[in-house]
Amino acid sequence: MGLAIMNTRRLELGNRNIVGKRVTEKRKEYGMTQAELLAKLQLEGISISSPALSLLEGQKRPVFDFELNALANIFGVTADWFLGRE
Repeated sequence: MGLAIMNTRRLELGNRNIVGKRVTEKRKEYGMTQAELLAKLQLEGISISSPALSLLEGQKRPVFDFELNALANIFGVTADWFLGRE
């Protein structure tokens, strides 16, 4: 049986959003890949590319309000949670 290889972040985190780190945290907590999250976002009516999601998680791309709402729905948290207002 082979070992699972985990991708590591190649670039420093950006400063274009404050929710990317929490999106990554929740996605990993749910054992979800980025591709799986993209599919769930599509079910919520949000279509973004894999590179765009990667930039969002890396805090290098702003998050639109409708994307934040969809992410909150997917993970069963409030938008405030993503904003650190728990």
